[in-house]
Amino acid sequence: MTAQAVESRPTTPTAKARWRGGRWIALLGALIVLVAAGTVLLGPEQEAARPLDPADTSLQGSKALAELLRRRGVTVDRVDSVEAAAALGGDRTLVVTDRLRTSPDDLAAVRGDRLIVGDPFGAAEMAGVNPVGAARQRSREPECSLPAAVAAGSVHLGGIAYSAPRGTTGCYPAGDGWTLISFPNGSGTTTVVGSGEFMTNQRLAEDGNAALALNLLATGKPVTWLVPPDDPGTGDLAGPEGDSVYDLMPPSIPWAVLMACLTVLVVAFWRGRRLGPVVTERLPVVVRASETVEGRGRLYRARRARARAADSLRAGTIDRLTPRLGLASGAGPQEVVAALAVRTGLDAREVGGALYGPPPTGDAELVALAGYLDSIERKVREL
Repeated sequence: MTAQAVESRPTTPTAKARWRGGRWIALLGALIVLVAAGTVLLGPEQEAARPLDPADTSLQGSKALAELLRRRGVTVDRVDSVEAAAALGGDRTLVVTDRLRTSPDDLAAVRGDRLIVGDPFGAAEMAGVNPVGAARQRSREPECSLPAAVAAGSVHLGGIAYSAPRGTTGCYPAGDGWTLISFPNGSGTTTVVGSGEFMTNQRLAEDGNAALALNLLATGKPVTWLVPPDDPGTGDLAGPEGDSVYDLMPPSIPWAVLMACLTVLVVAFWRGRRLGPVVTERLPVVVRASETVEGRGRLYRARRARARAADSLRAGTIDRLTPRLGLASGAGPQEVVAALAVRTGLDAREVGGALYGPPPTGDAELVALAGYLDSIERKVREL
């Protein structure tokens, strides 16, 4: 081996090479961001679900229940303020959900029966009914004497469990409490349920949910359904002073979201970079072909791999002679042997035995085979 001075070339990718390898990833990422932003900004606006709203057709809405009541001849009035509910007057059934922010005093002017979903303002406490814990949403049996519950049977209830002191009727037990409480008020009956899940479009057709809802509301009285105002500044997303939840966010939240998005893009660009084209370098040493051949021959001899050495010699000879004989690279043994016999005048059986015969049994036969193959190649080159 001989050492040679070689020119040193840098192998670290330059800034230009990095940009060349990663520009398509950066452009693709920017395109994805633009498409996503355009979809959000230009796409059709979807109306948010309004849980337990008699005009909402989503899974959380209660339009199906309102339509069932109307088919039974019950008037259903949807109002968004206590003042509007009181203005309707008469003996009515008031539905109040836990998405409202009001107080029992605000409802004093509304006479008649009341169905309170959850405990939006502590109305149950004024009759001595207190929440005693949370109840898992599942099908429950009434286990009480309330006619509306007995007729409905099993109902999907949960949410809040209440105590049932003297003068109240508790149904659908959950732990130490009840998920439905009924008690008289000054002008009618108040019913408190731990959750309005059984009144939604999604659950109304299950168990006895529809039966219980109709038994509580279809009593021959008009229904006043009190819902949050449509104005998001005063609805259930409003803060204590009418500000929306987005107005109450700290100013740093949008910047934090923006920095998180930029971080994701930078990490994607970093992990998706390419190293660029392979840099070629001259070897510091030159190894002669003869030394490589001798080294491989010593390895064959050390392992006594005569068959493998013979196969290597034969394969090399066939590869070199095939184009000289005008044959294709996939020519079979018969074609190669026949062409060599015609071109060199050698015996076809000897040529076939040398190229495709059994492996040699000793070193002498291997050397003789190598010499015979070399002589065949010389004759073909001299013709």
